[in-house]
Amino acid sequence: MPIVPVARDAESAPFYDGTARGELLLRRCEDCSSVSAPNAESCSACSCARLAWVPALGTAKLVTWTVVHGRSPADGEPVRIVAGLVEVTEGPWLYARIVDIAPEDVTSGLALVVGFDHAEGSETVPVFRPA
Repeated sequence: MPIVPVARDAESAPFYDGTARGELLLRRCEDCSSVSAPNAESCSACSCARLAWVPALGTAKLVTWTVVHGRSPADGEPVRIVAGLVEVTEGPWLYARIVDIAPEDVTSGLALVVGFDHAEGSETVPVFRPA
């Protein structure tokens, strides 16, 4: 489940339409074909503002991470959530939860694949798990 509910706006709607379909979308420059993160407003390589939504391969590697300690809202039990910075195969870096792995087993360079998490009252968000 997402840490906080996520809501779409007009600019993020195509991204969340993609995640609802089980598709991670990135932004590809229509001038130079460079790929940028989903929240890019212009190309990270040439500054062109003409960006198209394109599906990502869904693979990544872990750059760095942190472990967030908290309590389950359901029962108050301690929980540990791994939040990471991942580099998708196409190049951009994204922040996401790392799931299906114990925090003590996480390592830099860990091969990851995208998955999707949907909580009631929130958009579907990408999460990454070990490949």
